[in-house]
Amino acid sequence: MAQIKVNDLQKAFGDFVAVKGSTFTVEDGEFFVMLGPSGCGKTTTLRMIAGLELPTGGAIQLGGEDVTLKRAAQRDIAFVFQLFALYPHMNVRENIGFPLKCQNMPKAEIRRRVEEAARILRITDLLSCSVSGLSSGDRQRVALGRAIVRKPMAFMMDEPLGALDAEFRELMCNELRALHDRLQATTVYVTHDQLEAMAMADKIAVMNHGVIEQLGTPQEIYDRPATMFVADFIGSPPMNFLNFTQALKRGDRTTRLDGISVDVPEIHEDMSERAFTLGVRPEAVRIVSEGGLRGQVFGSEYLGTNQIVIVNTDHGRVKARIGSEQRVPDGGTVGLAFRPEKLSIFDKQSGRAVRTALHDGGIHG
Repeated sequence: MAQIKVNDLQKAFGDFVAVKGSTFTVEDGEFFVMLGPSGCGKTTTLRMIAGLELPTGGAIQLGGEDVTLKRAAQRDIAFVFQLFALYPHMNVRENIGFPLKCQNMPKAEIRRRVEEAARILRITDLLSCSVSGLSSGDRQRVALGRAIVRKPMAFMMDEPLGALDAEFRELMCNELRALHDRLQATTVYVTHDQLEAMAMADKIAVMNHGVIEQLGTPQEIYDRPATMFVADFIGSPPMNFLNFTQALKRGDRTTRLDGISVDVPEIHEDMSERAFTLGVRPEAVRIVSEGGLRGQVFGSEYLGTNQIVIVNTDHGRVKARIGSEQRVPDGGTVGLAFRPEKLSIFDKQSGRAVRTALHDGGIHG
């Protein structure tokens, strides 16, 4: 396996710029996820790393070697596609061993590697079966086996679970991560599904309009989003946003919402002329009968052990994740209190998180 370094990577299709100056490093043995909506540039980035697309600018290193202009066949990378890309006229054994046959590997070695991959993926009993009769989950295992059998320097996976239904997707999500841990494989994985990314990734690059908006661990991205886009894209439900009625100044530790004093992290740069947005995750919102930011209950979504209560306030709609045993009547007026350590502050114009000296803050009645 090997480290992958991407420096100032760019890709343009005519006047359209699909990837704009991406720079990141995938460490040896890391599970690296590129996450974002359709058309954000994540698949184009993956294809450039794999050698299926040539970049307009920038550089790519694989295992310390510059592979920027090398073809895919020269990069020792295995690619797993969303739609499996299996050969219907071959059985499972033949599909898995096909890349090795193309390398003129001895038959005995091909047999040994195929059976080893099948054992890892628990499909030994399917080796003689036709791929056309397999379930979607088993077809994906065969596609993974064809990648594993080559023992490449790195794996590239382009939404490999996208064609599976929800039950199989969750199962394969767990199996993929367990497989990665066994193989210690350097993996670059593309998805638009935040749940897949949060469950499997060591590190996530969140992309939007061809730009990496944030790069970090799942916890860093969830707890401290770098932009309002990231805060809104990650989380189900996503982060709530409340607009300040006054601009904050450097050194301020409070602001006011409808006369309610809100403690905020101290800003240590001069931004006195800008308006700000307060961000808070639904699980960091408490519903209180007295005090807090007042609002009217619009409705609730029952989720078993908890519920999402939707409250309309003068500063926007707020969703709170609370225990299902707490009774909140529709149409009633309630107060909202925020967990101090979970607040984020964003510049309203740029959408970027504001640098703060401390991470505490809260709301008082």
